[in-house]
Amino acid sequence: MSDSLAWDARYAAQPWMFGQAPNRYLESWGPRLPARGRALALGDGEGRNGVWLAERGLEVTAVDWSATGLGRATALAESRGVRLATHAADLVQWSWPDAGFDLIAWIFLHLPPADREVVAARAVQALAPGGMLVLECFSPAQNGRRSGGPREPALLWTRAMADTAFASLDTLECLEGGVLLQEGPKHQGVAEVVRGCWRKPE
Repeated sequence: MSDSLAWDARYAAQPWMFGQAPNRYLESWGPRLPARGRALALGDGEGRNGVWLAERGLEVTAVDWSATGLGRATALAESRGVRLATHAADLVQWSWPDAGFDLIAWIFLHLPPADREVVAARAVQALAPGGMLVLECFSPAQNGRRSGGPREPALLWTRAMADTAFASLDTLECLEGGVLLQEGPKHQGVAEVVRGCWRKPE
């Protein structure tokens, strides 16, 4: 089963797996995020992060494998009175605009190493000067925990990987360690993550 079909089936079977509220780490950066401009929410599924960013006044594009998830994202945006552009696509194949975004949210998007390298490079290229990238993903220490995340070790992040992927950006923060997740039924409990924020030089 392809990734898109697998996620379609998951979203169809259990709506709002990760809740409707934004990711708490992304939300914590709210006061320092751009107040206007264009934002990109990667792997945004049912739209919890993209809709929150749109509510803050940003022009938001959400890209995800799952058309089912993005259909629910569109409905959530409409219910909140905001606009959300959605694209059901593989981020490796998606047509990324150069310097097109003032903010990129990379929240719990886990990719095979080769794909991750491509997507990270394109995300850096897609940031406008001064643009910010916020990331939170599971780390290898998450293995065996029931609070979420992929089972394949190759899909997990380390701080060293983030430092390498975003080496051309200015690091505002990059942390690796335990946090408490309370984000829908699939992200509950103590989890081990990498989280950080980077800015593209002007």
